[in-house]
Amino acid sequence: MLKGITMKRVFSAGCALLIYRPELAARLLKLLQTEFPGLEEHSICCHHDPQLPTGTDVINVCAGCDRRFRELYETTTTTALWEILARSDSFPFPDYQGRKMAILDACPTRDQPRVHNAVRSLLKRMNISLIEPENSGTKSTCCGDSFLGKLPIDQVKEQMRKRAAEMPEEDVVVYCVSCIKAMHIGGKKPRYLVDLLFAEETTADTFEPEAWHAELDAFIAAH
Repeated sequence: MLKGITMKRVFSAGCALLIYRPELAARLLKLLQTEFPGLEEHSICCHHDPQLPTGTDVINVCAGCDRRFRELYETTTTTALWEILARSDSFPFPDYQGRKMAILDACPTRDQPRVHNAVRSLLKRMNISLIEPENSGTKSTCCGDSFLGKLPIDQVKEQMRKRAAEMPEEDVVVYCVSCIKAMHIGGKKPRYLVDLLFAEETTADTFEPEAWHAELDAFIAAH
């Protein structure tokens, strides 16, 4: 069973995952409900007032959600899904037979070693040989996505290619959906952590930065 502490909890899959793979978000909720009976899905985007009672812990998948629920709202604390799964003694982790992969840590959790450690624990349990880039963990730098709106689009893509070039392996583990797009543009093979956990292939889908963010913004506005 998954081990957790006792407090009021909700699960927030995050807008990006709900766009990318809503069926995997549903599987995660069902999985968590076996450990936390009655766990509810929180469907209000983290960009909006969560309208949650004080003392609510938000189990999140998205690194951006982790930061916003943690920093912007006094009523909520956060636990990354990765932290919970890292303590699981029942999750059927797939075996990647020592396959070498690099990692791109998501910048919203750059100052959260608890997240970095949990992610690496999951990779170890999936028998993935992690080859760390020079800039990782608390020293990680942005995939390039955060430059959108600040630089011309061709320069945004150049930042993505530059970051991807720092990766020491073709396969790059990411745990942010926008990082999927950036690594794809940079010519690497992104391996999204949720996909890895369920032995699914990662697809870039809508990857042009402006088109992806238009899709994301519309979903955020609706939720």
